[in-house]
Amino acid sequence: MRRIAIVEDEPAIRANYAEALRRYGYEVTTYSNRAEALAAFGTRLPDLALVDIGLGDDVDGGFALTRELRALSATVPIIFLSARDSDLDIVSGLRLGADDYLTKDASLPHLAARISALFRRSELASAPPATEDIVERGPLSLDLKRLTAQWRGQRVDLTLTEFWMVHALARHPGHVKDRDALMRDASIVVDEGTITSHVKRIRRKFLALDPGFDRIATVYGMGYRWGE
Repeated sequence: MRRIAIVEDEPAIRANYAEALRRYGYEVTTYSNRAEALAAFGTRLPDLALVDIGLGDDVDGGFALTRELRALSATVPIIFLSARDSDLDIVSGLRLGADDYLTKDASLPHLAARISALFRRSELASAPPATEDIVERGPLSLDLKRLTAQWRGQRVDLTLTEFWMVHALARHPGHVKDRDALMRDASIVVDEGTITSHVKRIRRKFLALDPGFDRIATVYGMGYRWGE
C-alpha cells in the first residue's frame, strides 16, 4: 500500500484530504507543521508528500520542508497543494524540486489522477534493469527501471518529472520537442512558464557536474532539443 504524507496546518482540510485519499486505497499520515513532518521523514520517508506552503505562522514553511525533503531524497514525489496561486509561488515550488503544484480548488478526482500519474512513473524503480531499459546518448545514461540518470558516470539527482523530461528530449536527439509534448511525456499539465522553470533546473543540475554541459538547446518559439 502506497504511503502518502499530508503536511497541512488546517485540521479540517487535513482530515478531509486524508479521508479522501484513504478511500482511494492509500495509507495516509498527516502532519500539522514542518518540524513534525521533518522528524517523521528522517525516520521513514513517505512514498509521496502532499505539502501546503503556509504552515501556521511559518508562512513559507512548505518551501523549507520541500528543500529539506529533497536533501533526504531526490526522487520522492512531492506535490504542493496550496491556496496560493501566484506564478511566483508556483515557479518557486517547482524550482525547489516539487514534481507538481495544485491549488486547493482542484477536485479530488483531479488530485488523485495526478498522484496516480506520479506513482505510475516510480512503481518499477526497484526492479533490476534489463538491457532495453537503459537509454544511452553519448555521456548520458538513463535507467528506465530505476529512474536514475548519469552524466559522464556521475549521478544526476533528477526528480521524477525532470527525469521524464530528459528522457523525452534525449530519446530522439536533434528533434525539437514542444511544450505540449514535454507535458505529455512527463505526465504533467502546467503552463509554459512552469515548463521553462523545469528546464532551467535540469540544466543547472547537469552544469553542476559538468560546466561545459550544453546538450539542451532552446529553439525559440518551438520548444527544446537535445543536442547530438
